[in-house]
Amino acid sequence: MSEEDNIKQQLIEKFAFLSDKIIVKRARRIFAEVPLANFPEVFDYAVKQLKFSILSALTGLDEGATLGFIYHIAQEKGIVLNLHTSAPKDNLVIKTVTKYFPAADAYERELVDLLGAKVEGLPPGNRYPLTDNWPAGQYPLRKDWNVEMLDKKEVNKNG
Repeated sequence: MSEEDNIKQQLIEKFAFLSDKIIVKRARRIFAEVPLANFPEVFDYAVKQLKFSILSALTGLDEGATLGFIYHIAQEKGIVLNLHTSAPKDNLVIKTVTKYFPAADAYERELVDLLGAKVEGLPPGNRYPLTDNWPAGQYPLRKDWNVEMLDKKEVNKNG
């Protein structure tokens, strides 16, 4: 059994609801679809028990009625586990992972600024990557957003 298949099996043994939600796409790449309600416990297990100790990236996606979030976490030996979860746009709350990876702060601020996610537990800090005078409620990576939605006077008044 490959190391990837072994990890898949451990995840399924711990979380039976993942049995048809995990795919080993190729060597060193595992993808799992995790319900939002179960995400914190699966993430915790992957980091603490399976030793996925590197946060490679955090991707946000506009999936229509939901926003998707893919947490790309890796083991030191190079295996990457991609945990995908989704939140409905009318209740866009996800929990921060900064207690595991302090550098997740920047990725999570991007999700807030560019997609309008609400990251519960994200420590206070500066906006990123948009400017402080970017209009509230304007999320440029959402599919329904376009530049005509901006009040150009508002964006340029401090610049």
